[in-house]
Amino acid sequence: MDVASIRLTERSSCAGCAAKLGAAELRSVMERVSPATNDRVMVGYGTGDDAGVYLVREDLALVQTVDFFTPIVDDPFDFGRIAATNALSDVYAMGGRPLTALNIAAFPEDLDLAILARILDGGAVVARAAGVAILGGHTIKDDEPKYGMAITGVVDPARIVTNGGARPGDALVLTKPLGTGILTTALKRGAIESTALAEAIRAMTTLNEGAAAAMLAARAHAATDITGFGLLGHADNIARASGVRLVFDSRSVPFMARVLELAAAGCVPGGTRNNAETHAGFTSFSPSVSDEVRVALSDAQTSGGLLIAVAPESLDLLRSELRSRGALDAVIGEVRDGSGIEVR
Repeated sequence: MDVASIRLTERSSCAGCAAKLGAAELRSVMERVSPATNDRVMVGYGTGDDAGVYLVREDLALVQTVDFFTPIVDDPFDFGRIAATNALSDVYAMGGRPLTALNIAAFPEDLDLAILARILDGGAVVARAAGVAILGGHTIKDDEPKYGMAITGVVDPARIVTNGGARPGDALVLTKPLGTGILTTALKRGAIESTALAEAIRAMTTLNEGAAAAMLAARAHAATDITGFGLLGHADNIARASGVRLVFDSRSVPFMARVLELAAAGCVPGGTRNNAETHAGFTSFSPSVSDEVRVALSDAQTSGGLLIAVAPESLDLLRSELRSRGALDAVIGEVRDGSGIEVR
C-alpha cells in the first residue's frame, strides 16, 4: 500500500474541525468533578488555562499538557508534525520550556502500519527541533486514526504567563494568522486544491517557541494559544480569568488567503459553527462586522499562534522581538475594564 495515496481525513468523522467538547460543555462537566489538588498546584483547570503548573521547588515548576486529534491533512508525516507542534504549544503559551513527550496514538487495524510509522516520524522531527525527548507512549486500535502528545516542561515560577494577568490598557497581539479549520475543511470538501493548504501547513508546523521567548522578553501580562475554541473562545478565557473586557478591531485580524471567501461560501467546519453559537453569548459585534468575519473569528484552529496581552509601553519591544524571531506581530485589539468580548 502506497502511504502517500492514503486520504487520512476520509477516515475521520470530524476532519477539519475541533473534535472536542466545547468550552461551555467542558465547564459544565468539570463543575461536577471534585478536584484532586494540593497547595503545590500553581495553575489548575479552574481558569481554562493552556497547561497545568506544579511547583517542584522555589525556583522550578513543571508545566504539563496533553493534546491529540484525528487527521486534518492527508499526508501522515504532515499530520504527525502538526499534532506534535500543537501539543508543544501549550507549554510555550505558559512561558515554559518543553523537555519530554509521550506519544498518544490510535490506529485502525486495516491500515498499513507504515502510515503509523510516518505519523510518529513527523512527531519525532518536531520534537527534535524543539529539543524534546520522546520517552515512549501508548497506542490503541481504533476505527479512526488519532495522534498527539503528552508534554512535560519546566518554567520559572516567577515568570509564568497565565491567561489571568491581562490589565486594562494592554495591547493584544496575535502571532499567527487565522483560518486553518476553514481551509482544511475546504480541502476535504474539494473546494480547494492541496496547494492552497501550503500556508496553513506552514503555520501549523511552526513552533511557538520564538513567540514565547518574545513575550517573556517583553514581560507580557497574559497569553494563550489559539486552538480549538477559536480566537474568541480563547480570548474569553483571558477575559474571564483576568476580569476584563477584550476589544478587537476586526480589520486588523490577519486571515490566511481565501479564508473569508470560503467562509462566505459556507465552507465551515462543524466545530467552528458550534464555537460561533457559543461565542455569540458573550461577544458584542458592531453592525459593520460581516458574517464571514464573525464566523472566521470563531474558527477552530489547530496549532495556532499566541494571543498576548502586553503593557502599551512594552508593545514596541514585543513586536520587535517577534519580528526578529520570524513571528507575526499583528496588533488586533486592547484590554479594557468590564467583561466579555467586543468586536468592531
